[in-house]
Amino acid sequence: MANPDAQNVMELEATGRLLGSEADARDILGEAFGSGAIIIVVPVERLDPQFLQLRSGLAGAFIQKLQQYERRLFIVGDITEAVAQSTALRDFVVETNRIGRHRFVPDRAALSVALS
Repeated sequence: MANPDAQNVMELEATGRLLGSEADARDILGEAFGSGAIIIVVPVERLDPQFLQLRSGLAGAFIQKLQQYERRLFIVGDITEAVAQSTALRDFVVETNRIGRHRFVPDRAALSVALS
């Protein structure tokens, strides 16, 4: 895991086990607490494929767990295809980004802007 100092950010590598469950969120929280990170950056490649299928409940439970411990989640990567296939996901992404506590961003450039 990379751990950039800027704004107490913990960035997960693009390769590694898939994430999505509450247990995964707890593991990430442990690492975040250990490093002092407030912002957790997860590449979309690391997400369980069902994470973006809202019916699975993975996204809601995962994000809620991080919210409960006052951590911010930034998911980085192109989810255009998944959003195009699901009105519910599109609405979820729009609302999540509108509120701004957690964010879906398409790439590293957008992440840099969101963190500035």
